[in-house]
Amino acid sequence: MENKITKVSLKNGMKVLLKEVHTSPIISSWLWYRVGSRDEPTGKTGISHWTEHMQFKGTKKFPANILDKAISREGGRWNAATSRDATHYYETMPADKIDLALQLEADRMNNSHFNKKEVASERTVIISEREGHENEPVFRMTEAVQQTAFRVHPYHHEVIGDMVDLRTITRDDLYDHYRKYYVPNNAVLSVAGDFQTKTILKRIRELFEPIPRGKTPPRLSRPEAEQKGEVRVSVEGPGETTFIQVAYRFPNATHPDYFPLQVFDSLLCGASGLSSKTSRLYRALVDKKYAVEVSGWSEATIDPYLYRITMIKHPKRKPDEVLAALDAEIKKLQDVFATRDEIKRAVKQARAVFVYGNENITSQAFWMGYVEMFSSYEWYTTYLDNLAKVTPQDIQRVAQEYFQPASRVIGTYIPKGSEA
Repeated sequence: MENKITKVSLKNGMKVLLKEVHTSPIISSWLWYRVGSRDEPTGKTGISHWTEHMQFKGTKKFPANILDKAISREGGRWNAATSRDATHYYETMPADKIDLALQLEADRMNNSHFNKKEVASERTVIISEREGHENEPVFRMTEAVQQTAFRVHPYHHEVIGDMVDLRTITRDDLYDHYRKYYVPNNAVLSVAGDFQTKTILKRIRELFEPIPRGKTPPRLSRPEAEQKGEVRVSVEGPGETTFIQVAYRFPNATHPDYFPLQVFDSLLCGASGLSSKTSRLYRALVDKKYAVEVSGWSEATIDPYLYRITMIKHPKRKPDEVLAALDAEIKKLQDVFATRDEIKRAVKQARAVFVYGNENITSQAFWMGYVEMFSSYEWYTTYLDNLAKVTPQDIQRVAQEYFQPASRVIGTYIPKGSEA
């Protein structure tokens, strides 16, 4: 995998990352802003996600009703997303049409409309989205676990925000958020594909350098205190299925233990949230009918977050039986070294997921910007080497350190009328 990229900082502080990939006549452009749900104070939760929605409402140059048509007419696709740590916008276009995408992003960095009627309309859309989430048992359980795990840190709330804030955030709140964070010195542009670096960089300078630098935006810093014992929370709701989620404290993406924990995840559940029938938990819980399904999930984040194991309880089991079976498997990894062959297989699986997720041009451009949100491109280029360095001793150490009952939160979704 060729990892050579060009890094440039524009005069206004915007960072540009360029990677020539001449395998097909396509270019993917991603614009990242260092703002996500972790930057939202109480009373303004969900404002980053809502601001993202407003970026599709048009500018004087690119009115909303022509945006989709313009991109699709040129054979492109585009989208955006808000996460805990960042907000991004992307366009993947035929190589000779990428100028439209660059013009669009430069324009809406500085000229987006925040029309009051559009804000009111989007409030209805986002509240409806939130209500849809609340009908999902796993969302309700996950939110309860997250709110319990984080009492202080803004990872406390979901990206979509709390309903009370979605009802009260104003047009001026949204516009102020946009003006504060959507400045070039808070942005990273990552572009991969079939271009000549010198040519595209000249065009990027023409479009983006006239945009004035803003004040360095604030980022909230409220470290979470150490948890002093296991906490359990239950959520009741409709349905017939009992879900159980166990969340352990997980270090941020630049911590040295992040990589041993990725291999631990592959051993325990299968790499990257993918259920694997050869993983320890699948064999111990699903094969032995404690659970119908089990998966593990972690995220690469700026601050310490969570590693979550989510299980669908088998109808013939009690939640405590499922938890006991889970604890027994974790204890094995704490007490006995995993074999080198098993670790080799786990690393191979994690490696395959990583490589497969970086094959196309769109995903390569994604990774270039994504890692800049919490580290640097070197994190990406050394990822596989860091996985390969993981030893049985590393696995045992992180199992013992991070997977203790005293630092976990257990959430259970109990269907109404069920004895669970």
